Amino acid sequence: MDVRLREVGRFALENKNMLDSSRSQFVNSGNIKRVIEYVVNRQNEDGGYTFCHEAESNAQDTYYGLAILRMLNVPFPNVEKTIRWLLELDLDSTYSYYYVAKALTLCGEPLDYRFKEHVSSIINSRRHIGTGDVYAEVSSEFELTFMVLELADSLSVEYDGNEIEKWIFQFRNANGGFGARKHSNINSTYYALASLDLLKYNVKSLQNTKIFLRKCEKPYGGFTVIPNSITPYMEHTYYGLTALNLLGESCRFPSQTVDFILRCQNANGGFARSDSGISTFENTFQAVSMLQKLGFL
Repeated sequence: MDVRLREVGRFALENKNMLDSSRSQFVNSGNIKRVIEYVVNRQNEDGGYTFCHEAESNAQDTYYGLAILRMLNVPFPNVEKTIRWLLELDLDSTYSYYYVAKALTLCGEPLDYRFKEHVSSIINSRRHIGTGDVYAEVSSEFELTFMVLELADSLSVEYDGNEIEKWIFQFRNANGGFGARKHSNINSTYYALASLDLLKYNVKSLQNTKIFLRKCEKPYGGFTVIPNSITPYMEHTYYGLTALNLLGESCRFPSQTVDFILRCQNANGGFARSDSGISTFENTFQAVSMLQKLGFL
């Protein structure tokens, strides 16, 4: 037993030393500065943000840009312009309501009556539940549900969560993961857990779900979308790591996962979904968020 304990201690110390070394290299190389420059340099004249030059500002990138700067303790540039752009934006979907609300909250702005009215109407109409269809541009069949529940929570909108909870559990599969048509994946599992957590369900009791997530976790770093896949991507790693956190669990291979994340940083300072992709604000937000969760920032 003493030998085993020494081996566990040695492994933990080696992981810590590797993390400390990577952390020092990341900070000293000016990579954090490049992340900040990547975000700030993609703010448009109107105050909004976009992940690439010469593209129109959009609500999603504006939220992610602000969230990245907040995590790195950087003041928002031209914040008055950003607030004005957000307030004048045409809100034509729950997605736009969600990202504008998140961005305005980061800017310290109160949300007007439109947000509460929209969330109440969506909940009353039940449009946020009842389908297992997922379109290509949507991460999960539970993404809209999660957005509505998070907005409802922040706006103190009351609702009966029993029906939503039952609907979500219809997509829980034998392997512990969540997903439509009995095909579990890490995206749907994360959004299901995050939604259930907002519904005050004790997600830590879902032991089989933890087993599913562990099977997606790779010893060489990162998480894959399903257990038998071998290639980790940034978004799947984010979903896996954050889902484990919801279950009260931590990453088993932190140094290898940090190495994977850092390999996805491009010369422009932003992060991509892989070591050969283009930088996006969403992937950069995911990378910075995970580095923070892993005690790296």
